[in-house]
Parts: sequence; structure tokens; C-alpha cells
Amino acid sequence: MGHMYGDWLREQRESARLTQQQLADMAVMTRSHIAHIEAGRRVPSKEDARRLDSALNTGNVLSSFLPQEDVAVADYFEAARLLEQQAVMIREFALSFVPGVLQTERYARAVLGTSFPRVSEEECDRRLVTRLERAKLLDDAEMPVFWTLLDEAVLRRQIGGPAIMAEQLNHLVHLAEIGRIQVHVLPFALGVHPLLSNMLTLMWFEDQPPMAYGEGLWMGRIHDAPAIVQELQHRYDFALGNALPLKESLALLRATARDYERHDLPNHPERGGAERLA
Repeated sequence: MGHMYGDWLREQRESARLTQQQLADMAVMTRSHIAHIEAGRRVPSKEDARRLDSALNTGNVLSSFLPQEDVAVADYFEAARLLEQQAVMIREFALSFVPGVLQTERYARAVLGTSFPRVSEEECDRRLVTRLERAKLLDDAEMPVFWTLLDEAVLRRQIGGPAIMAEQLNHLVHLAEIGRIQVHVLPFALGVHPLLSNMLTLMWFEDQPPMAYGEGLWMGRIHDAPAIVQELQHRYDFALGNALPLKESLALLRATARDYERHDLPNHPERGGAERLA
């Protein structure tokens, strides 16, 4: 989204002599959500825009001129994408690919290029832009808090070639080194773990209960039932407790990146591992 909408909202708020928190209280929103809209990082929902118009006495301007997003994601992921924009904490588990928010441009293009049935180059470009827009969640130095738990298969399965893999793994290391994310690896030696069935995203919010999103082949589902969300949180915590600590995880990422930089596939810890991961 461009900054014009957010700039105009900020001008109206300041003209009304309201702080972000005061406007958030009047519009039944969170201060951080107001801040993200004003900074141009997020687009309010239609209902949010209606409440902002009401709070600022701007008629229906904010509702009528909502930026139109050219979003290209699977239908089943759209609701999760919108929740992702509002979360104050996100914890991801990845089984096969680096989570979308953390993907480099070249890695993302390589992943999107493997879709079946194949899509046109134009459609691939649209999906790539959407994925890179999601990565702007990390532009804020603090919010959302972001943890990622990676199965070692994510590091070992070569996507797009050695150079792309090295770049991607080094990107994860950089984000961790500057303190923007926490990253932990679940090593192959661990064997079976409670998250092995599919990918998982846990999300916490300022103004609503936590939710979870699980995704498999051509399907995804948001879970908001407290008992289910709590069970998934426990599974994540159990797996995290068996993962490599941050220091050891970063060492593994760096070493694997160096292997890719030498254009050699990283040594798999067990013979026959590739067949089991297929």
C-alpha cells in the first residue's frame, strides 16, 4: 500500500488532536494497528475504515478510498494473511520450505516456479510481489515478535540451486543476528516430533484471543477454538524444547550456507535420508 492513505489518516488524527492510542480506543482498534496503517504497512479492513471514519468525523472517506490490493494468494490462505498483518507475535513451524515472510526474492521465485499445474510468468510475478509484501511485516524493528522453528529438511532440500540456498540461509542468519527473529532447527537426529505432520503458524494479538493456522497440500485451516489452539501451542513448545538452541542453530545455518557456496550439497547425516524425505 502506498503512504498517501496512511499520511492522510495521520493528518486527520493530528488535526483532531488525538494520539494514536486515543484514536484506537475510539475506533475499537489497537494502537499498533493504527501505527501500521499510518506507516503504510497495512490496509485496514472495511469495518476498521468505517470505525475510523466515525471516530474522526470524516464521512465515508476512509471507507471509500481503501487502497486496492493486488493480492495473489491461495483462497484458503487469505484469512490467515489478514490475521498475520494484525498479530503482535508469530511463531512459525516449517517442514519443507522457509516460511514465506522470511523468504528472499530468488528463493520465493524458485518456490513459486514449482507450482503444479504451472502458472504463467505474469501470475508467478503477482504471487512473488504478494509474498515480498508480506515480508514487510519485519520492517518494524519490534512488532510482531517472530519465532521460526525449522525442520532440518528445510535446510537440506535444495530449492533453486546452491547459490539461492546460500543466500536464503544467510538471510535467516542476518535476521537473527540483528535480533529481528528467533530461529531454531529441529535436527534429523531427533527423529519423530509432534509437528512432523504439516506446517503451523501460531498468532497472538492485542485485542483478541490467539489463533493458529495449519496448512497441508492444497488446504489450510484457521483454528480459533481455545482447546485446539492450546493443544497446538503445547505441541510447538514441546518441539521447541527439543530443537537446537539459537547459537547452535545459527552455526548449522552458517555451515550449511558455506557448503552451498562451495556448490556442494550438504552432507546428509544419514544414508538414504533423501528417499525418506521425498
